Amino acid sequence: MTNQKNRIGIIGATGYVGMELVRLLSGHRRLELTTLVSQSYIGKRFSEVYPAFTKICDLVLRDMDLDAIADACDIVITALPHGVSATVVPELLSRGVRVVDHSGDFRYRDVLVYEKAYKLTHPHPELLAEAVYGLPEFYRDRIATARLVANPGCYPTCSLLALKPLLNAGVIKTDGIIIDATSGVSGAGRKADLSFAYCETDESYKAYGVIGHRHTSEIEQEAGFLAGQHEPLAITFTPHLAPMKRGMLATIYADLVPSVEAASLHELVARAYEHDYFVRVLPAGHYPDTRQVAYTNFCDIAVTADIRTGKVKIISAIDNLGKGAAAQAIQAINLMVGLPENEGLTTAGGSI
Repeated sequence: MTNQKNRIGIIGATGYVGMELVRLLSGHRRLELTTLVSQSYIGKRFSEVYPAFTKICDLVLRDMDLDAIADACDIVITALPHGVSATVVPELLSRGVRVVDHSGDFRYRDVLVYEKAYKLTHPHPELLAEAVYGLPEFYRDRIATARLVANPGCYPTCSLLALKPLLNAGVIKTDGIIIDATSGVSGAGRKADLSFAYCETDESYKAYGVIGHRHTSEIEQEAGFLAGQHEPLAITFTPHLAPMKRGMLATIYADLVPSVEAASLHELVARAYEHDYFVRVLPAGHYPDTRQVAYTNFCDIAVTADIRTGKVKIISAIDNLGKGAAAQAIQAINLMVGLPENEGLTTAGGSI
């Protein structure tokens, strides 16, 4: 390992995910931000868009000149809308740049599932076989050598990390799984939309995308692999919006396999994640709190069994902009360049 820094670019740098990436990368000792691209603020300094970054990141925002981006970067993080990434990412790959993509364009194994979920025709379905789903706790060895990493959605990250040990061990039934999950408003992105305005979200809590939310198919795909099946599981998923800026909490219900001892579940989950730095299995009787993971890459998990109903309840919490997006992307990049997984990501949460 040399002391040479790896050069990182961000396309879509002024959205909330882009901003979080800049915040984390600005303090990273082994990754160097060289290029920030923004369609809306070309020619402005990043610190003009986000004044808190004055003297921290004063890079000038540039246009989408793919040749210039490739010359200046070893790895590019794309934080672009679905459908747009599918056209930009192949151009970056053809120029020899490795990519971590935040859209849903490369998360699917089956192009037909993607096209149904996103109502788009994929222009480069051949890349789906190459792209690696960017959950390090699932695919760290493949991420390390990948050209293209598809960063997971925030809801799938929160849900799948909670389900993994139990599905791997076969201690819960694969039918009838229910996921109720809640996100902070930043999950909707940095855009002008009345439904996400302060007066519309403050002092309010609501379900949305109740049937057919696009993250459902992503969760079902990976849950099928966790369960050792060759097809997706059918899962009931309902997302909710809470009046907080950032954070995500998932409560998952599943039926316990009759022969399994309920008392063994906590030890099973704790043992499954004992070597995963960013997953914290809480002591029995303690439950996740979004405040404790805010501004971090941690996922806090608790598991308990309701003996009366035969149900298992798994509760998990992440920061939707952290482990659900930007921080997880940096965890993947650390793997891609041979750094410790937690390099630059060890700040505590618990903000007030």
